[in-house]
Amino acid sequence: MQSRIVITGIGVVTSIGTGREQFWENLLAGRSGISVVESFDTGGYSVHCGTEVKGFNPAEFLVNLDPAHLGRASQLAVAASRLALTDAGLEPDSLDPLLSGVSMGTTSGEPREVERFNDSYVNQELDKVGAEFIGRYPCHSISAHVAEEMGFAGVNMMIPTACAAGNYAIAYAFDVLRRGRADLMLAGGSDSFSRITYTGFARLGAVAPKICQPFDRNRKGMIPGEGAGVLVLEPLKRAVARGAHIYAEVAGYGLSCDAHHMTAAHPEGDGAARAMRQALDESATRPEDVSYISAHGTGTLTNDRLETIAVKRVFKEYAYRVPVSSVKSMLGHTMGAASAIEAAVCALAVRDDRIPPTMNLEEPDPECDLDYVPNRAREHRVDVAMNNAYAFGGNNASLVLRKCKM
Repeated sequence: MQSRIVITGIGVVTSIGTGREQFWENLLAGRSGISVVESFDTGGYSVHCGTEVKGFNPAEFLVNLDPAHLGRASQLAVAASRLALTDAGLEPDSLDPLLSGVSMGTTSGEPREVERFNDSYVNQELDKVGAEFIGRYPCHSISAHVAEEMGFAGVNMMIPTACAAGNYAIAYAFDVLRRGRADLMLAGGSDSFSRITYTGFARLGAVAPKICQPFDRNRKGMIPGEGAGVLVLEPLKRAVARGAHIYAEVAGYGLSCDAHHMTAAHPEGDGAARAMRQALDESATRPEDVSYISAHGTGTLTNDRLETIAVKRVFKEYAYRVPVSSVKSMLGHTMGAASAIEAAVCALAVRDDRIPPTMNLEEPDPECDLDYVPNRAREHRVDVAMNNAYAFGGNNASLVLRKCKM
């Protein structure tokens, strides 16, 4: 019999709060992290807003590594990992390093490091590029830096499946633990705010001018952002033995690819529906047993409509009764961190029986006609939560979390 896997620690670094409780309080209150971009000049763009992590000092979280030798995404990931371990009541030195691992997701890796190198090249200042650059810019540096900071010498995986990467990383860690290849995994995602990412989405016409309005008739797009979310996963038996607080059990996951288009979702929501069905099947969960769906909910015209179609395909008539919300209305789109942060949201919803709202939903779209928990958090029994993530490249990932029953 395979081990049951549970979440015992949560670490988040976001535009609306760093640390579990500050983040959760602000999320339930509907507070927004959207502001005018400060990290670079947006004068040449037609849009100017994002969700940046303000006042972040990596030195507060890094014990063994020099922050100057890490890119920002690595700094965010290490900080979230440190917070998650502390939340789980664990010190890295107390763990078996050979049985402790890391699984991280990202969209862009360390784009700020690439930008810095490009600036040096353009300005003919390559002699100022230090040798440590080679260890800062690759996407695999994120998981490697987390492992090095914590001294974790077990499984180490970096998954760059764009905006579904956090869910992919959690799913991978879930499998590693069930197979007995680790006693504990840090799993999540991280991405930093960058000109490269901002430019890409702006050129696609996918960035809203001021606010993100998932499922609203007047939605105008997403708001790019940054952040990190990390969970501590471990076998239930181990968690109980050490008296750990358990947020939720990871019951199963589903993965799929649209195999349709690099930036456009399948027109019938095929891949998204398959991922949800797989997650339900693997977790032995009936659609009507799902208490809450954390939507991908980017606020783009096409994606919100297609996500609604996919939910209806899987949940049938029950789709109209299950609460669905998008926290991207407050956090913006944190790219590879998004679904990891949203997995934390699901775990907290399961813990507290409270559902965060979809903010800025003022005029419902007739084609997006589900219960999106508009503008106010809701008290609601959450026995089972589904976390959905859909990414460029057609990458889809759904997780099912549930209350842990002994």
